[in-house]
Amino acid sequence: MVEVYRASLDKMRRGPQRTSSPASSGTASSGTVSSGTAPSPFTAPAPPPLTEPAVAPRAAAPPTTGSRHALFRGSGSTLFGIWIVNRLLILATLGVYLFWAKVRERGYLWSETEFEGDRFAYHGTGRELFIGFLKVVAVFFVPAMLLKILPELLKAGPVTIVATRVLLSLLGLVIYPIAIVGARRYRLSRTSWRGIRFSLRASTRRFMGLWIRGWMLTSITFGVYYPAWLTNQHRFLTSQTWFGSERFDFDGRGRDLMGAWLATIVLFVPTLGLAAFWFSAKRQRYYAEHTRVAGARFRSTVSGGGLAWLTISTWAGLIGTLGLAWPWLTVRRMRRSFDWLSLDGPLALDTIAQQAQQATATGEGLAGFFDADLGFT
Repeated sequence: MVEVYRASLDKMRRGPQRTSSPASSGTASSGTVSSGTAPSPFTAPAPPPLTEPAVAPRAAAPPTTGSRHALFRGSGSTLFGIWIVNRLLILATLGVYLFWAKVRERGYLWSETEFEGDRFAYHGTGRELFIGFLKVVAVFFVPAMLLKILPELLKAGPVTIVATRVLLSLLGLVIYPIAIVGARRYRLSRTSWRGIRFSLRASTRRFMGLWIRGWMLTSITFGVYYPAWLTNQHRFLTSQTWFGSERFDFDGRGRDLMGAWLATIVLFVPTLGLAAFWFSAKRQRYYAEHTRVAGARFRSTVSGGGLAWLTISTWAGLIGTLGLAWPWLTVRRMRRSFDWLSLDGPLALDTIAQQAQQATATGEGLAGFFDADLGFT
């Protein structure tokens, strides 16, 4: 204490001293006294430096692991309420409300589908579907009807009539793949999860070439090429499907299903067509096991018997109730499908960013005309 008192007296004799610069030796840049000098008890501590604290970059969360299933949280009774009101409005508007009805039903089904604790969302509108339908009518339907009716009205010769029918068949052959790509592109672009949109970035012209070539080879080989045709379509569409900035990948080959398809052809008549369900189940399992996204791989446990029972009982329920059981049967089908399908392995979601793509509803209108199978509602 004596030394501290002497140091204080000494400082008062010298008077106030000029503060040395941070660069001078023996003085810390933070305003603390130099090493070897005791701080005075009568001097206020130097304020902290006015600098932003260094913040370490946030590390991305590690990928989640395990087996994940989508869940459907909706109920048949709620869907029935939506469905029956839609049917009444369709009748009242002479069918015009059909497009808004589709949006309401899809919106409910999407919003009740949950994955990893978050629901999907559907962003389509009835107005988009209605405008897409009008475009299809003007560009495709009216010209096709004129080609079919005019030769007969003008009493054209047999050669002209046959030629126009062949032309109509070729037109349908070209339009069908356009409908598949267009409808899938539209529906994916209007679907989101955690605020991130899906998209299809496929070339329509390339898919048309693939589809027409496969159709011709299937016809020439009397159906033997069919599994390769289906797999080539699936590979093309899946590998061009994106979730935000994350791309799906499919590495399957059609020849791997050729043996099962030939067995189905042989057993089709003896099993009264039930063998087709076993082939369809095997194809679904194969497609799932060869599809990856964000580091995880899909897996399907669907069986031929389970698929046959689900399909046959669904049709029996629709016919037996004149369609009134559709909401409950739809809920049942979605839940069963999600039970069969899982996404296994490490799933990295934090690095996925939004990359929304524009799409019109014209392809959706075409799909409605041709009843194109798109794989979802």
